[in-house]
Amino acid sequence: MSKILVCDDDREIVEAIDIYLTQEGYRVLKAYDGEEALKVLKEHTVDLLVIDVMMPKLDGIRATLKIREQNNMPIIILSAKSEDADKILGLNVGADDYVTKPFNPLELVARVKSQLRRYTQLGSTAEHSNQAVYEVGGLAINDDLKEVTVDGEPVRLTPIEYNILLLLMKNQGKVFSIDQIYENIWNEDAIGVDNTVAVHIRHIREKIEINPKEPRYLKVVWGVGYKVEKL
Repeated sequence: MSKILVCDDDREIVEAIDIYLTQEGYRVLKAYDGEEALKVLKEHTVDLLVIDVMMPKLDGIRATLKIREQNNMPIIILSAKSEDADKILGLNVGADDYVTKPFNPLELVARVKSQLRRYTQLGSTAEHSNQAVYEVGGLAINDDLKEVTVDGEPVRLTPIEYNILLLLMKNQGKVFSIDQIYENIWNEDAIGVDNTVAVHIRHIREKIEINPKEPRYLKVVWGVGYKVEKL
C-alpha cells in the first residue's frame, strides 16, 4: 500500500484529500505545515507528497527544497495561485507536478496515480538478460536498472526528468516539440505547457551537462523543440 503525505494548513482540504485517496486504497499521512511534513518524512517512508505552497512556519517551496536534498519521491504542489510564475517556482525547486486550487479531487487522484506509476517504474529493477542501455558519448541510461550515468558517475533524476531523457535517448537525433514531449510523458493533451517542459529540460541539463549553457547532449532546435544529439 502506497503512503501519501498530504500537507496543507487548511485541515478541511487535508481531510477531503484523505477521503478520496483512502477510497483508492492509499494510506494517508497528514501534516499542517512544512516543519511537520519534514518530521513525518523522518519517521515514515513516504511514496508521494502533496504539499501546499502558502503555510505557516515553513512554506511548501522551502520545504520542497529541503526534501529534495535527500529524497527523490514525486512531489505535487498545491496553490491557490494560478500565475505561471508560481507554477514555475514550484517546478524549479523540484516539484514534479502542480495543481491549482480550487481543484477537482478526482483530477488530483489521477495525478497521484500517474506520478506513483512513474516512480514505481523508475524504482523497480527488471530482471532481463539483455539490458536496455542507451548511450551517447559519456551519457548512458540503463533502463532495466533505471540508472543514469555521465562519464561513469551516477546522476540522480526525478521520475519526470528520467522519462524525458529516456524518450530523447531512445530517439537520438529526432527532434521532439514541447507538446510532443508533454503528451508522451504526462499522457494528456498539451495546453500551455511550454514553461513546464522547459523547466524540466533545464534541470536535466544542470545534472548531465558540464556547461548547461553550452550543452553537449541535450540540444534545443530553436522554434522546433529538443533532441539528444548523436555524437
